[in-house]
Amino acid sequence: MSDLTALLEKYVAEGAFPGAVALVDRSGEVEVAAVGSTEPAGSAPMRADTLFRLSSVTKPVTAAAVLALVDDGVLTLDAPIARWLPELAFPKVVRTPASELDDVVPAARPITVEDVLSSRSGWGFGADFTAPALQPLFADVAVYNGGPRSPLNPDEWVAALADIPLLRQPGEAFLYNAGSDLQGVLVARAAGRGLPEFLAERIFEPLGMKDTAFSVPASERDRLTPYYLTAPDGTHTFADAADGAWSTPPAFASGAGGLVSTVADWHAFGRMLLAGGGTVLSPESVRLMTTDHLTADQRAEGDLFLQGQGWGYGGSVDVTSAERWNTPGRYGWVGGTGTAAHIDPSTDTVTVLFTPCGLSGPAFPAWMCAVWTYAVTV
Repeated sequence: MSDLTALLEKYVAEGAFPGAVALVDRSGEVEVAAVGSTEPAGSAPMRADTLFRLSSVTKPVTAAAVLALVDDGVLTLDAPIARWLPELAFPKVVRTPASELDDVVPAARPITVEDVLSSRSGWGFGADFTAPALQPLFADVAVYNGGPRSPLNPDEWVAALADIPLLRQPGEAFLYNAGSDLQGVLVARAAGRGLPEFLAERIFEPLGMKDTAFSVPASERDRLTPYYLTAPDGTHTFADAADGAWSTPPAFASGAGGLVSTVADWHAFGRMLLAGGGTVLSPESVRLMTTDHLTADQRAEGDLFLQGQGWGYGGSVDVTSAERWNTPGRYGWVGGTGTAAHIDPSTDTVTVLFTPCGLSGPAFPAWMCAVWTYAVTV
């Protein structure tokens, strides 16, 4: 395609989504495209400042908050999280991933801050969603990125998590999602104030991310897209309105997927990472955040989510050039609500793509791959 607008218009015409906003920044040369509308057959056009539910594109932001506290000396990577979350001081682990909930052994060692940052705490989703130890994660503490929010406050959430055995020993395996919510609670406990307040003070305000938050005030709701689920056959079903789940502050601010934001705001966050942290993070924290921390076996076991790549803190890290858009060192992540955001230090590029239509599964859709390919070839 000759430009980003033409590429997105192709997928609007094919019905992949009613509209989208995308940004590609190559060393400061920024291309932004806002195409289509916010709803099928709708009259409200997408705008560059349209608000989207970030879903898991929240994860890198939450990891940055943890690392800001590491830079402050409040947290250390090797410290047991029980220092701030005493409810989690004595976790049990199911004897095997297939074991029943009462077939447990003690954790071999404490869960550390680094375990939580690298999604190796022992809690989280693996490839087998039928495992008994995953069922209470779904039922009791899961925070669905595009739908119902947890009714629990952070203290209640930690108490509920403490009653759920680990699926794997600390540090043993990459397990998806729960670690990022745990990071958010850890930030709040260690900082002595809520995750929304800490993010606003330490990340959003310094970077000018004026539209990023865990809810949308009434005065701005006309900018928030509706949200649609996507079935495997590509059809879309309405799931949430602008005055729905994100219209009020949540009881539990999900570090795994609770933020609403704009393409411009995440662009500012990505540029901060490419600049080595600026006033937000130290260069060493950025290096750690964007470096793969998994073993080859852990990457292979987590392939349902990682699709051949590694994991840093809060996002994937490309370790192979499996596809045209994969560049070793490329960092970022994808959200189940139809969002994606990455940085590529090797080409000094930020790529952001937000749509209102959720993904139908863990595989990256063709339209997302097309935008990534465009970013590395034009």
